[in-house]
Amino acid sequence: MFKKWFDPSRKVLKQADIIAKKVISLENDVAKLSDEELRNKTEEFKNRFKNGETLEDLQVEAYAVVREASKRVTGMTPYYVQVLGAVAIHEGNIAEMKTGEGKTLTAVMPAYLNALNGEGVHIVTVNEYLARREVEGQIGNIFRFLGLTVGLNIRELTREEKQAAYDADIMYSTNSELGFDYLRDHMVLYAKDMVAQRGLNFAIIDEVDSILIDEARTPLIISGGAKNNQNLYERADRLVKTLSDEDYEIDVESKTIELTPSGINHAEEVFGIENLYDLQNVSVVHHINNALRANYILAKDKEYVVQDGEILIVDQFTGRILQGRQFSEGLHQAIEAKENVQIKKETITVATITYQNFFRMYKKLSGMTGTAKTEEEEFNEIYNMNVIVIPTNEPVIRVDASDYMYSTMEQKFKALLDDVEARHKAGQPVLVGTIAVETSEYLSLELRKRRIPHEVLNAKNHAREAEIVEKAGQIGAVTIATNMAGRGTDIKLAEGVVERGGLAVLGSERHESRRIDNQLRGRSGRQGDPGFSRFYISAEDELMVRFAGDAFKRRIQMIQNLNEDKEAPIESKMFTKFVTNAQKRIEGSNFDSRKNVLKYDDVLRMHREIIYKERRDVLTLESIEEQAIITLKKSLEENALDFVDTTIRNPKVDYEALVKFFDGPIFKEGTLLIEDIQGKTYEQVLEHLNHLADIEINNKKTTIPPEVFNEFLKVIMLRIIDTYWMRHIDTMSELRQGVVLQAYGQQNPLVIYQKEGYRLFNELVANIGRDITKYILKANIQVNVEREAVVKNTATNQGSEDKAKKQRVRKIRGRQAPWR
Repeated sequence: MFKKWFDPSRKVLKQADIIAKKVISLENDVAKLSDEELRNKTEEFKNRFKNGETLEDLQVEAYAVVREASKRVTGMTPYYVQVLGAVAIHEGNIAEMKTGEGKTLTAVMPAYLNALNGEGVHIVTVNEYLARREVEGQIGNIFRFLGLTVGLNIRELTREEKQAAYDADIMYSTNSELGFDYLRDHMVLYAKDMVAQRGLNFAIIDEVDSILIDEARTPLIISGGAKNNQNLYERADRLVKTLSDEDYEIDVESKTIELTPSGINHAEEVFGIENLYDLQNVSVVHHINNALRANYILAKDKEYVVQDGEILIVDQFTGRILQGRQFSEGLHQAIEAKENVQIKKETITVATITYQNFFRMYKKLSGMTGTAKTEEEEFNEIYNMNVIVIPTNEPVIRVDASDYMYSTMEQKFKALLDDVEARHKAGQPVLVGTIAVETSEYLSLELRKRRIPHEVLNAKNHAREAEIVEKAGQIGAVTIATNMAGRGTDIKLAEGVVERGGLAVLGSERHESRRIDNQLRGRSGRQGDPGFSRFYISAEDELMVRFAGDAFKRRIQMIQNLNEDKEAPIESKMFTKFVTNAQKRIEGSNFDSRKNVLKYDDVLRMHREIIYKERRDVLTLESIEEQAIITLKKSLEENALDFVDTTIRNPKVDYEALVKFFDGPIFKEGTLLIEDIQGKTYEQVLEHLNHLADIEINNKKTTIPPEVFNEFLKVIMLRIIDTYWMRHIDTMSELRQGVVLQAYGQQNPLVIYQKEGYRLFNELVANIGRDITKYILKANIQVNVEREAVVKNTATNQGSEDKAKKQRVRKIRGRQAPWR
């Protein structure tokens, strides 16, 4: 009762109901407008916004205009419940709308409204196919009919094409492309090359749970260069394959693995080292841990598949192959060693960000999905978004039957196949949901034995997805699908299927996330259609093994033995509740894991924001002489202070060491003489250093034109910032792996990471300052200087970059850069 009372949906829906009724009341008035008058409403709204009206003031009229435009362009008029969803989205919430309720059309209303301020709206989809479908199809036509521009941002576009997409009023894009564009924008050499010129204003994320939760732990990585450590992967793999069961320990519940004392001894013998956990052996430990995970935790045809000598990752939430992606931190190479395929070189990370931190940079964020309520706490805590459950347009009449439980997998699959066969004979279409590729292939083999025609939709067969889904609602159709049969596509029922009970969805096991189970159920019973769903579970399923073990299996067998029919399923609310609780525990554990990732990434986020701001200033400011001089003076002061003994009452300066440090390495040799500073106080010495710097800077400025001096400063600052930032990311990554061991010493790894990260960042800033100072004071400026990228041939962890998107280095009348 209290949960319902304090549910944010109540308050939002109450307010949304008032707005929706006002929108619908304008239907007849707006219908009288001609096409031209309807289109002119956009310009009228924009002018009213400029004259002080808010988007909230315009909301009712704007939504009414969109409803009429949709009716004229597509023949579809958004329902009352879709207007409710549109109100929730505009307020920065997540609209939970069931499958088939028209989320795509719902998003048009808040997107149109928020585009009126001229700052741009990004609509984010889970794949390029969906983004292209909306832009080139009827949805894009609604926006164009109303006089708005619509852009499509996909992978293969050139920079100029991407800029045009970002400049559009409404831009459709995938989540990964947006993230990579942000990272690439902070690697360009000229401000004009940045694609997102207007910043991040408002995003509507379709399938928001998939993007902000399922993919939250996957960082976006741009890499370049290569580490040469292939041999270490092979040695670690050989070691791990020779281990006995006593040499390692697996925690089934948390899916972690580690060496036991006997395993550690064995590793030390093989690698010829005295202490495996000595600091100098961090790299060896890292490779062994990856080899352990690759061999004993990750399974072929479940977490990954091998195709054409390549390791391809399978998304555990959608069942799709994640084309071009790699497991990070060397795990991918460890799997390649395990499967004996060619080991790709591990690359150096040049830029990285998580989806969590990227999407939190938007001024306003909202989303829509069919399943989000179970993760409401996370959405609220991490993204400050509430989940608003929008009622369905027609009542849901699908029958969600209770789970059938068996003691063994063999019994479960036999019963499932019997059910499929009976429904197929009756002409009812059946969708069998599986979690792993191997399960879908096993069931396909068994159906072939029974001579039941069927289609299989899994990571190995994703190319025919649209065709398979289209036929899944035909009379007697049988479709076996991993979790991919869900996102963005509807299974439409053929004539005569409704009379046969609609689509039957049969789950071959429970997923560790309740959302994925709900999605599978949601394939059936759309828009008031009849339907049926049931899950078949056994005590040998992974979920049950992880959280129940042998005791649970014995209990099921005992109950089965009491029945006259030993093969009969067990239907029990108690066992169903147990399964749900196991799912809740995993969801809680995954939430904690994502929160932990975010806490670590927040450390790097603060560093990234500071460095990216500095870099953006270098690109966008007309002159950066003032910033460069401030950096130089601060660096001189901090470095000079290192040679002053401040522990005594009258601070003493080490003149010889100070001259040795500055004369030659920082200033040109012979500039700073010991007789000029001998006997002076620290303040006087600093004043003299600043005076020498001023002379050197003025000499440079008098010999070359001001624009060349300014370009020289930009060249060295970009080069130095990029070089040190790239090293810093790599150092922080190694630190992240290293601090885990601090837990054994009763210390909080996160606290150590934060403290050490703070020290490393200060070191980074000091190094950047020192190098900028050195180049300003020592470099012989040529009249021709050029900007140059620190790392070339960059690739992303979602595949190599397209040639068209390589950074174009524009030469500025020159051949040689000043630091060479």
